[in-house]
Amino acid sequence: MNPAFLGAADPSMRLKAALAAGTHADATLVDALVARCAVEPDFFVRDMLTWALTRLPPDTTVPRLRDELDSPIGQARSQALHTLSKIGNSGVYPAITRSLLQDPDDEVARSAWRAAVILAPEDQRGNLAAELAAQLGRGDRTVRLSLSRALVALGDVIEPALRTAADGGDPQVSAHAHATEMLLNDPEIGFDAAVHEATRLVALEHKKATC
Repeated sequence: MNPAFLGAADPSMRLKAALAAGTHADATLVDALVARCAVEPDFFVRDMLTWALTRLPPDTTVPRLRDELDSPIGQARSQALHTLSKIGNSGVYPAITRSLLQDPDDEVARSAWRAAVILAPEDQRGNLAAELAAQLGRGDRTVRLSLSRALVALGDVIEPALRTAADGGDPQVSAHAHATEMLLNDPEIGFDAAVHEATRLVALEHKKATC
């Protein structure tokens, strides 16, 4: 497969090129695939690029993807994190640094949260829960939903971190913490319903405290 096809003007051609790269699993294409991940505008093509990279030997792809975590390009960091989570090599977990978990680019941070939850060793899950809970209240609905899902995926280990966040005094953080706890205890409740109920409870608690 000619690597130049990965940069074709037609997204359907780029999709076919990524498919061919993964089908033939040619390790010489790793640099071209990783480089394209950083700039590819089409979601479906990016997804195929990730699939193609997962088809290559991890000894080839993982070091190259780890290098991308230091890229100044947000999409490069985000896609590298996403691909590393798909490869599933737990030895990569230390590379998901606090700066990535707190990245100012929401898409990078969301990718880091998902990857960290998948790759974290059992003895690091409590520390990860505290790192994630420190960002409760961040961003819009999409960001907060992603953070709640990442925390819930860690399981009961998140409960101490949620209690700390809920008692911190910031109403938005407290409501997000309570909503996440509700999702942990009842996944069927739905995020919006949990946020609505948590916001109501926090407002009642604040009213009682000021009376």
